[in-house]
Amino acid sequence: MTEQTTVNGHAAPRPPSGGSAGARTVTIFDTTLRDGEQAPGASLNQTEKLEIAQQLARLGVDVIEAGFPVASKGDFESVALIAGEVRGARIAGLARAIERDVRVCWDAVRQAETPRIHTFISTSPIHMKYQIKKTPDEVRAITHEMVTLAASLAAQHPAADVEFSAMDASRSEPEFLAEIFAIAIECGATTINVPDTVGYALPLEWGDFIREQYRLCPSLSDVTVSVHCHNDLGLATANSLAAVRAGAGQVECAINGIGERAGNASLEEVVMALRTRGVYFGATTGIVTEEIVRTSRMVANLTGYVIQRNKAIVGRNAFAHESGIHQAGLLSEPSTFEIMKPADVGLTDSDLVLGKHSGRHALRARLKELGYELSDTELDLAFQRFKDLADKKKEVTALDLEALIGEEIRERQDVFTLRSFVSQAGSSMVPTSQVEVDVRGRRRRGKSFSNGTVESVFKAIDNAVGMRGSLADYQVRSVTAGKDALAEVRITVGVDGHTFHGQAVSFDVMEASAKAYVRALNNAAAAKGTN
Repeated sequence: MTEQTTVNGHAAPRPPSGGSAGARTVTIFDTTLRDGEQAPGASLNQTEKLEIAQQLARLGVDVIEAGFPVASKGDFESVALIAGEVRGARIAGLARAIERDVRVCWDAVRQAETPRIHTFISTSPIHMKYQIKKTPDEVRAITHEMVTLAASLAAQHPAADVEFSAMDASRSEPEFLAEIFAIAIECGATTINVPDTVGYALPLEWGDFIREQYRLCPSLSDVTVSVHCHNDLGLATANSLAAVRAGAGQVECAINGIGERAGNASLEEVVMALRTRGVYFGATTGIVTEEIVRTSRMVANLTGYVIQRNKAIVGRNAFAHESGIHQAGLLSEPSTFEIMKPADVGLTDSDLVLGKHSGRHALRARLKELGYELSDTELDLAFQRFKDLADKKKEVTALDLEALIGEEIRERQDVFTLRSFVSQAGSSMVPTSQVEVDVRGRRRRGKSFSNGTVESVFKAIDNAVGMRGSLADYQVRSVTAGKDALAEVRITVGVDGHTFHGQAVSFDVMEASAKAYVRALNNAAAAKGTN
């Protein structure tokens, strides 16, 4: 029996607040590959997207929003590839409430084991007036027409379904929003998403808002109510959890919280909050939490978005204890200062270390543990890189392997590939650089004389590829400890008024810098559709 709470004197559904025996399972909808990739400067090629999607399936994500198929040919192909290859999760594509969007979305996801069309339209007064320039009556009519179309297409597949979202729901008039939801449900939507698109809501307010929608639209009790919260005020996770408490059955989130502007609700935070405080929420998820850390690292490596050290759940400091009081308590009883075990999210003390005498089988087994499935050809390429690394480094750790395989995945579809560079610099000479870059299979050379060594290398690359970038941010760190640690370089580059990230690793900081810069230019080329 579901508990009832009161909103304005009326009863509205709320999940049970005590005991795990009656716990319901909350659906986890991951939008890393769609909203996450919309983070400024983030760009993934098809191979990278497929790797992440396969890892999300291993993580136990219920729904993977694979992209926005109508946005570009590349986006369509990536969504279709994931729909055809990934099993174990529902594959969704996003579509505006426009006929072409809906039909293209269906064409992209129809090969999935369980496909979903996710269509949306704005419902707030400010969005209707300035963003879509539609009247409330037009929004009513479009919702009816497009959800009906989506449902008719989904009816062609025995396991397909339709999700409807009201963009900027948190700033919409509650009565009008409920009316739109009722239309969408009547026309065949089985999941109704209530987004806090601009991160405007506050947790207590948002919980009441969800309960009010249940009251105003009784048919919501017959479908799954979802929330998609943004982090503009730093409240995306808190708002998502408040919605679960108020009856929401699906949470839309992203790995590491990446996404538009300040990002989305963080999947790892939502999931571990529900796991750690399951009695309070009366809810659980089907996520394999031991896969969280490796998923987080994969997304960070492939998107170039660094994880802050104090990030909850997956940050480097999340399970670090420096205070003597904390350390003493931890040694006596871990639960004194840890509300979850490191192993619960995939952090363990055991680390199979590989060296130069390790073979292909050991490498394949270790990579599989890290979430990477490689073909024989891909393994051969990775093995060669591993041997080169092992010759220079006594021990190759999990972090080294993740960095190495990230480089290998990244280069499979790159437009530009750095082949070599030479740089000369000194206190009494102008830095001089020459590079060789493969551009769609053709070798090109570039050279530059400039004020600094890094600038000289970057300008030589510009000369080789015929694209000019301006450096906006440059960061260097070691992947692991020790003098033989790999150097990781993360940069942000401006190209034609847009910013793009690049990330690379190498023993040599200048080589990592050059590769990271080339990677940023690859992302710029992909955004222009030149790949």
